[in-house]
Amino acid sequence: MEEREHNVPHFLDLIRRSRRGKFKVYIGMIAGVGKTYRMLQEAHEMMDNCIDVQIGYVETHGRAGTEAQLEGLPVIPRKKIFYKGKELEEMDLETILQLHPELVVVDELAHTNVEGCRNKKRWQDVMELLDAGINVVSAINIQHIESLNDEVKEIAGIEVKERVPDSVLQEADEVVNIDLTAEELIERLKSGKIYRPEKIQTALHHFFKTENILQLRELALKEVAFRVEKKVESEVLPVVSQPARRERILACISSNEHTPRHIIRKAYRLASRYSTSFTVLYVQTPRESTERISLASQRYLLNHFKLVTELGGDVLQVFSESITEAIIETCREKQITTICMGHPAFKMPQTIFQIGKYKKFLQALAEMKIDLIIIAQYFGKFLPIN
Repeated sequence: MEEREHNVPHFLDLIRRSRRGKFKVYIGMIAGVGKTYRMLQEAHEMMDNCIDVQIGYVETHGRAGTEAQLEGLPVIPRKKIFYKGKELEEMDLETILQLHPELVVVDELAHTNVEGCRNKKRWQDVMELLDAGINVVSAINIQHIESLNDEVKEIAGIEVKERVPDSVLQEADEVVNIDLTAEELIERLKSGKIYRPEKIQTALHHFFKTENILQLRELALKEVAFRVEKKVESEVLPVVSQPARRERILACISSNEHTPRHIIRKAYRLASRYSTSFTVLYVQTPRESTERISLASQRYLLNHFKLVTELGGDVLQVFSESITEAIIETCREKQITTICMGHPAFKMPQTIFQIGKYKKFLQALAEMKIDLIIIAQYFGKFLPIN
């Protein structure tokens, strides 16, 4: 009876997925590598094979080669929206759903829609199209992937604000890398194929530095290889036996503004590598009780919890006077194998006492055979120890 009940939702899931549209994503290391150009080439190829193709949204950025590829393709007019006294244009999701083409091209997956649109983000529009059974080809640059935000910031020195949850890429049936060498890309930039002449020198001295391009290229190649590897594991390789130890990842965060985001992203990447889930633990101490916690800390926590949800993790919030004891108890209950946390903060005048507690904490983890990963600190924020 239990087996039959288990099979029913599984079969329903198979039925729903068979009705869902196919999703292809082109990933590039940086603007100008040719993602939009390649999508339009593919649209022509599909039309030549009698596929009903529509261009839902494409941004040519005034690039002559891209605009030439757009010729001859059916384009759904953009929706005009008045916002703060200006007329802006967005993808017309409602019209696409009504026309229901076999394939729609949707550029700039990380784009934030103007207020008044049906969804806040374009990737949410794409999810709707897929749910409606419409096949979608889209594109994204590596710096817009949520879990890679920290690595991109370290490489380029900027924090990209428009980001796409990794769960969106997990929905993709195909992930394709559009690759160029650093020399080819810089030559394209200098010849005016990426930006207007007045922007070229600025780009060369900032995001388009050779060292930046090489590191972003490596990041893009690794990301696509990782996505292909996960697809092979789930769809090609048979499950011969279960691993002896199932990894369970725990991320321990505080109410600080910055560091928890890096810890959460690291935990997600680890969980993805091990094909497992991850849990994020916030221990609420009396110092941050409902009556005493600041509004800023509450806001930071809500943002952290939102990030966890977007990355597919579980949030666990417990109240305890001792952070280390709460972590140990959670590890026992959930059979945690790996912990990600920030470097502990030892404050005077209780430094010796705190170090002693921390040593006991480490000893407890060792006895449970739990691996501990300390995340490099940002902005001087630490995990308090008590």
